[in-house]
Amino acid sequence: MEDFIRDYLREKKAFFEQISQFIFSHPETRFEEYESASFLAEACEKQGFEVEKGVGNIATAFVATYGKGAPIIGFLGEYDALSGLSQTPNQTTYQPLETDIGHGCGHNLLGTGAFAAACAVKEYLDKHSLPGTVKFFGCPGEEGGSGKTFMVREGVFTDVDAALTWHPSPVNAIMSASSLANYQISFAFKGTTSHAANSPHLGRSALDAVELMNVGVNYLREHVVPEARLHYATTNTGGISPNVVQANAEVLYLIRAPKVKQVEDMYQRVCKIAQGAALMTETELTIRFDKACSNYIPNRSMENMLHDQLSKSDVEKPTEEEKLFAKDIWHSLTDSEREGYLEIIEGFVYVGNGEEFANKYLAETISPYEASDKILSGSTDVADVSWVVPTAQLTAATSTLGTPLHSWQMTAQGISSFAHKGMLRAAQAMAMTGIQLMTDSVALKEVKEEFQQFTKNNPYTCPIPKEIQPSVLNK
Repeated sequence: MEDFIRDYLREKKAFFEQISQFIFSHPETRFEEYESASFLAEACEKQGFEVEKGVGNIATAFVATYGKGAPIIGFLGEYDALSGLSQTPNQTTYQPLETDIGHGCGHNLLGTGAFAAACAVKEYLDKHSLPGTVKFFGCPGEEGGSGKTFMVREGVFTDVDAALTWHPSPVNAIMSASSLANYQISFAFKGTTSHAANSPHLGRSALDAVELMNVGVNYLREHVVPEARLHYATTNTGGISPNVVQANAEVLYLIRAPKVKQVEDMYQRVCKIAQGAALMTETELTIRFDKACSNYIPNRSMENMLHDQLSKSDVEKPTEEEKLFAKDIWHSLTDSEREGYLEIIEGFVYVGNGEEFANKYLAETISPYEASDKILSGSTDVADVSWVVPTAQLTAATSTLGTPLHSWQMTAQGISSFAHKGMLRAAQAMAMTGIQLMTDSVALKEVKEEFQQFTKNNPYTCPIPKEIQPSVLNK
């Protein structure tokens, strides 16, 4: 199996790199990934998959299926980008492109790597005439949209026995920690315009309401659980004329905590603060629930399998050109980013003290596996899949040590040769784990029993209300 998968991925290396490059060159934000989703879906069809588009009532979501019967193993792919992260690839200074959007979280690699794993499993099933079904899930809107949570709500993953995915980072490891659940909510205030000098008493400022709300939430931060996070972005300031009282203003909040119940409690308190701001300013308040996701549930049995297979994958020594590029990226980072590089990779559950990185800028080893009780400070909609299907995820080194996600440096490295090596390393580990789950009934049973042991005492409730539908990014 190992030789077959490795040889297949090497043979198709240029093909998968081209797919990654296409997605990178067509960056699209949440639920607007029309070109990327269409391109990937077409690539699936050309590889012999049957593709169902528009799943989960999302135009840019799809499922590609190959094979017959059980077990059914799924691979989760993403392809959305982020606003504000435009950057010319393979450059070591900030050089934004004309577009504002860029792949600053490596989802061009993520989606392609998961697709490559699905293709490799398909080829193995064909070669050995094995029963079983492989599914590649085209999952849009992870960044600020929780696309998978909507897909879970609509039953897209109902028949899957196990799911695998990965994420680019500066290190090779198993992402064995939980994550923060979250809600994303819009608070829109409507007031009354007036001349800010001639008749200010006749105006009712929506912008004042946003500012007062933000002040109130700042005081709330002292009275939430330590792991909680409250972020906001003022998406509408009401205009650019200071001599006009702003009649419309809006702020978008992202509320995070280890459990959905904690997020819900914080959300109710934030709503009260918003209502207070509206009362103080005599403005009207509209609250719009945007999206949410749960906390991630690790599956230790599958993580052990995934780590065993990751340990068999090649970690090629970087070329001199790759080392020089990484060195220049390293020196483009701030002092704090360089000094805190271990904190970044610990966020991907790297286990160690960093000794193996001495005088190096790129990871050349695979971290030991540790079933972590940590709660990562980020969130992912993979979490909701993990509540309904046994799920495991790894990370593979695609960037220079110290590179933060959501940075221009991450975008700059998005289609580098080192990044593509990491992408195929992840694909190999996921493919071999998928085949093991398909061919080893004892291993799959252990994975499912662990999952059932958790779910029998922890029933899943989707954190997104039924009436809320996916929406595009406010621009």
